[in-house]
Amino acid sequence: MSRIHATAIVDSAAQLAGDVEVGPYSIIGPHVQIGAATCIGPHVVITGHTRIGANNRIFQFTSLGEMPQDKKYNNEPTRLEIGDNNTIREFCTFNTGTVQDGGVTRLGNGNWIMAYVHLAHDCQVGNNVIMANNAQLAGHVTIGDHAILGGFTGVHQFCRIGAHVITAGSSVVFKDIPPYVTASGNPAKPFGINSEGLKRRGFGADTINELKRAYKTVFRDGNTVEQALAELGQHVGACPEVQPLIDFLTVPGRGIIR
Repeated sequence: MSRIHATAIVDSAAQLAGDVEVGPYSIIGPHVQIGAATCIGPHVVITGHTRIGANNRIFQFTSLGEMPQDKKYNNEPTRLEIGDNNTIREFCTFNTGTVQDGGVTRLGNGNWIMAYVHLAHDCQVGNNVIMANNAQLAGHVTIGDHAILGGFTGVHQFCRIGAHVITAGSSVVFKDIPPYVTASGNPAKPFGINSEGLKRRGFGADTINELKRAYKTVFRDGNTVEQALAELGQHVGACPEVQPLIDFLTVPGRGIIR
């Protein structure tokens, strides 16, 4: 049976699994779906066409599914989708998408989202991502799996951040950050491979050394992206983990940090 506090306001059209918990003074709108074992804290507002999966914990004063902060938005029924096993801390704000993009803002599974984090319209955040306090994503940003954004990291609209990236606190990201890279500064610049994070996720020493060599090819040898791609293609057979880096660099974007 749902445990809904007497002061919470849950629209009769909302779809909540039987064991969802809703704290005091929270408000849940008519187009909201919430999966099993999800806990909604006090003073949380969930509105819009928002779907939340199972076993999430959402802390107080968070706003999910509000309309995008985009002047082109004209009340279209765009969406926010949140997966399973996420922790979303206090005062986070996630907006729905826009029809100018795919119409959906998406957070995957197993993410650890700390206080005051903002996901603007049409952001796509993968799985097992950590976003520290006050990390801010502008619209249309993509974050790969296992990325870590340090506190007060700001990401410009349309930027891509690859898998296993880590940014230092207060980094300002204006261009794409390829997978595996450590970045810091305003504007953010590359500072080697995220070796410690890769070790923690089970990457072996030989693989990490190959990725360091790939990093040197992209960032230290004076190559253009096209030249780097040609050289990286020769190393995929020995180290398949180079392929995500190639795939990332092959997609046109805002250019990569240098």
